Amino acid sequence: MPITALMPVYPRCGVRPVRGEGVYLYGERGEQYLDFAAGIAVNALGHGHPHLVKAIADQAATLMHVSNLYGSPQGEALAQRIIDVSFADTVFFTNSGVEAIECAIKTARRYHYVAGNPQRHKLITFKNAFHGRSIGAISATDQPKMRDGFEPLLPGFDYVAFNDLAGALAKIDDETAGFLVETVQGEGGMTAGTPEFIQGLRKACDEHGLLLILDEIQCGYGRTGKMWAYEHYGITPDIMTVAKGIGAGFPLGACLATEEAAKGMVIGTHGSTYGGNPLAMAAGQAVLDVMLEDGFLEHVEQMGDRLRQAFEQMIPNHDHLFEEIRGKGLMLGIKLKEPAVARDFVAHLRDNHGLLTVAAGENVFRVLPPLVIDESHVAECVERLSAGARSYAPPSDD
Repeated sequence: MPITALMPVYPRCGVRPVRGEGVYLYGERGEQYLDFAAGIAVNALGHGHPHLVKAIADQAATLMHVSNLYGSPQGEALAQRIIDVSFADTVFFTNSGVEAIECAIKTARRYHYVAGNPQRHKLITFKNAFHGRSIGAISATDQPKMRDGFEPLLPGFDYVAFNDLAGALAKIDDETAGFLVETVQGEGGMTAGTPEFIQGLRKACDEHGLLLILDEIQCGYGRTGKMWAYEHYGITPDIMTVAKGIGAGFPLGACLATEEAAKGMVIGTHGSTYGGNPLAMAAGQAVLDVMLEDGFLEHVEQMGDRLRQAFEQMIPNHDHLFEEIRGKGLMLGIKLKEPAVARDFVAHLRDNHGLLTVAAGENVFRVLPPLVIDESHVAECVERLSAGARSYAPPSDD
C-alpha cells in the first residue's frame, strides 16, 4: 500500500474530532466524547474557552509573528509574569516541550562550561522517563521503544530507577552536571516522586555544585492542584521545562532558569524562529489570566480530591480489574490488574462508552481532564468508567 499523506507514525484510532466545547469533543458523525484526556494534559481550559479564543483572534488580527532580532514587549510581559509566580529569573520560550528540554540540557552543560568545568556534561536521568522525541530527549531515557533504530544517540546520560535516591547519588562523579527528572512521571506510569527522593536530589545538587532540572511539561501549570508540582515538595529547581498547559492548546513551551543557572546562555548560544512570537504570547497571557484568578487552583485541588475519592469508592466494585490510583490533583492514573491491558481498556472506554483517557506505562491509564471540570463531569466520568469496567473483557491467552 502507498504511504499515507500524514506520515504513519501514530496508531490513529477511529475518533476524528471536528469540534470541541468545554470538556466535550465531537466527531465527524456528531458523536460526543467526554474528554478526560485533554490532548494529553494540554487543553487545560477545555475546548473553546472564550477568553483564550478572543485573545488569539485579537492578536492574530494585530501581529502574529516577527523575528527575535527585534524587541519583544509581548514576550517580556509574559516572561515577567511567569517569573513572578515561579522560582525563575529568566525564561526562554519554545514551541513545544521537547524544545524546552533541549534548551534545558544546553543550559546545564553551558553552565559548567563557563564555570571552567567542561567535563561536567553528564545528566543523571531516570528509568521510564519521557522527555520528548528529539535525539537529545530520547537519549535521556532508557526506553528501547523510543531509542531503537535511532542510534548512535547523544552521549552524556546515566540512568537510574525513579525514586531511587541512593542509586542516583551513587552515579555522581566528576563528569556529572546534574539531574533531569519529572517531578511526577506521566507517560511512565503516573508515579509521583517521593518527598525523600525530590528533596534528596535538591540537597545533592547543593552539596556537589550540580543543577536540578525538573521536567514539569505534563505536571506543571496547575495540573497537580498547585501552579508547579515542585511546590508539593518545599524545594525549587535550578532549571525547569514547561509546555502543554502553558498554551492550553496553542503550541507553546518554555525553559525557566535561575540567573545563576542561565549564566552561560548569552547571545548566540540558543535561538528559535517561532519561539515567543506575539501570537503565542497572547495565548500564554490568556491562560495565566484564567489560572491566576482567585480560587482557580483551589478548584483544581478540590476537583482532584473529588475525582480521587470517587475512584476510591468505585474500585472495590471492580477489584478484579483495578489495582491502585496514582498521581496528584487532576493528573491521576489507575493501574490495571493483569490480564487487563491499559491500551486495550482505553480503546474500550473510547469506543464503547465515549470516555477519552490515555494509556501510560506500568499498565496504567491516565485521567487528565481539563482543569475547569465541575462535580457533574466527575460524576459523568465515574459513571462511564464504571460502565466500561462492567462491560470490559480482558484479552484471552488463546
